[in-house]
Amino acid sequence: MAVDALDTRILRLLIEQPRTSVREYARILGVARGTLQARLDRLERDGVITGTGPVLSPAALGHPVLAFVHLEVTQGHLVEVGDALAAVPEIIEAFSTTGGGDLLTRVVARDNGHLEDVIQQLIQLPGVVRTRTDVALRERVAHRVLPLVEAVGRAAGDRDRPGSGAVQA
Repeated sequence: MAVDALDTRILRLLIEQPRTSVREYARILGVARGTLQARLDRLERDGVITGTGPVLSPAALGHPVLAFVHLEVTQGHLVEVGDALAAVPEIIEAFSTTGGGDLLTRVVARDNGHLEDVIQQLIQLPGVVRTRTDVALRERVAHRVLPLVEAVGRAAGDRDRPGSGAVQA
């Protein structure tokens, strides 16, 4: 899906001013409300925009400990283990991976003792061979997408510029 300069400006506004109305976004961008809504609909349909809800802090919800738990899984049990992980509320993300393990989970806990309890629960899952845990000490770069949006926007601008090698319509 190609993201052009207007899409980039829309995405930047959504990130920087998430509580603004569509009408206000259109005014800020200098485009018709219908144009903006059509762009938003396309960005959602194409999977660029994947959510609109609030971003919550596990720490503020009483779970300040963050760990990354790698799980090694018996061959042929990846799907079952992945499904079982979804039933553990302290797992806030899980990914199939290559490398030293089969699954990588992002786990939050109230304290280190609670983290140990969660890990013990994971070890008990049928198909889990072993785990390896890395505890996060301090967040160095918060989850972000704006720098990527800006880089994609710059690349789109370069493609659209005459003499850039792109085919002009």
